[in-house]
Amino acid sequence: SNPIGSPHKSTMMRKAPVFALSRAACRHFSATPRASAIKNLVVIGGGQMGNGITQISAAAGINVNMVDVSEELLSKSIANLDKSIMKTFKKKIEKGEMNQVAAESQKDEIMSRIKSFTSAEKASETADLVIEAVPENLALKQKIFSAIDKVAPASCIFATNTSSLPIAEIGATISRKDRFGGLHFFNPVTMMKLLEVVKGPETSQATFDAMMAYGKTIGKATVKCVDTPGFIVNRLLVPYLFEAIRLVERGDATKEDVDTGMKFGASHPMGPFELADMVGLDTCKSILDGWSAKHPDVELFKPSPMLNKLVAEGKLGRKSGEGFYKY
Repeated sequence: SNPIGSPHKSTMMRKAPVFALSRAACRHFSATPRASAIKNLVVIGGGQMGNGITQISAAAGINVNMVDVSEELLSKSIANLDKSIMKTFKKKIEKGEMNQVAAESQKDEIMSRIKSFTSAEKASETADLVIEAVPENLALKQKIFSAIDKVAPASCIFATNTSSLPIAEIGATISRKDRFGGLHFFNPVTMMKLLEVVKGPETSQATFDAMMAYGKTIGKATVKCVDTPGFIVNRLLVPYLFEAIRLVERGDATKEDVDTGMKFGASHPMGPFELADMVGLDTCKSILDGWSAKHPDVELFKPSPMLNKLVAEGKLGRKSGEGFYKY
C-alpha cells in the first residue's frame, strides 16, 4: 500500500419550538471536544485504509462503527479484519509467547468492538470522532460530512484521512468547522507508525488536542501539520518521486541506477521508482495533478509525460502487474 495516498477504497455513500434553539444551532454552539473522550469512533470507508484504522482503534479499546455502501462489502471487510488481527498474533504464537486459544480469545474481544453499517448517519449518532477514509474525491467527501453533520452529537469531531486535498475545502460545507481536521494515516496502517494530525484554518485547539490524544491512544507517533499541500511527508516525498522521474526523462540516468543509488547511497529501503510502483502510479498522478492545478507556477508540481503515458496504458504499478517495472 501506499505512504502517499490512500489506495483504492470502496465508495459510499429535525423543527424546534419557539424560543428554543434549533438542533442545528445547538450543534453550532456546541460542547468543547474533550482530549481523552474518544470512546466511540466511526470509520467511513471499509477499504484497506478504513480497515487498518478500524483494527488499530478497536485493538486500543475503542468501539468502532465501520461504514460502507453495501452489506457485501462490509462482510468482506469484516472477514479481512478477522484475518489481519490473527496475523498480528502469529509471531507471538510462533515464539511461544501466546497460544492459539489465547490469540483467538483476544481476536474475538477486538472484533466484538466492531459493528458495521451501511448508513453513515445512523452510525454517527453516538460518535465522539468520525474518520472519513474514502477515495480522494472532494465532492464525495463533502457530501458525506454534510450528511452526518446533521445527526452527529454536538461534541463529535470530524476528521478526513485525505493525503492531498485541502482540509478547508473538504470541511467547507459543514457547520462545525472548529471541530474538523485531518488525521492522515500511512499504509499499511497496522504497521506504519506515523500519524499526521492536521490543523485546518478553523480547527480549534481543543479539537487538535483531542486528535493528538487519539493518535497516542492508538499507539501512533503523531506530528503536527498545517493545511498545506501534502502536509509534511507527501510535500517532501511527491516532488522527490517526480524529480527522479524527470531525471530519467532527461536521459541523465536509468530508473534502475536511480533506485540503486538511493538505496545504497541514501539508505532508503527502496528506490523512488520501486516506491512509486508500490504507491500506485495513478495515485501519484492524481496528487500531482491536483497540486499543479492549484499551484501552476510551482515547477516541482509540473506533470510528467512518462508517468502520464504509463497511467493511460493502465500500467499503474504493483496492483496492475506493471508500472515502471513488471511484477
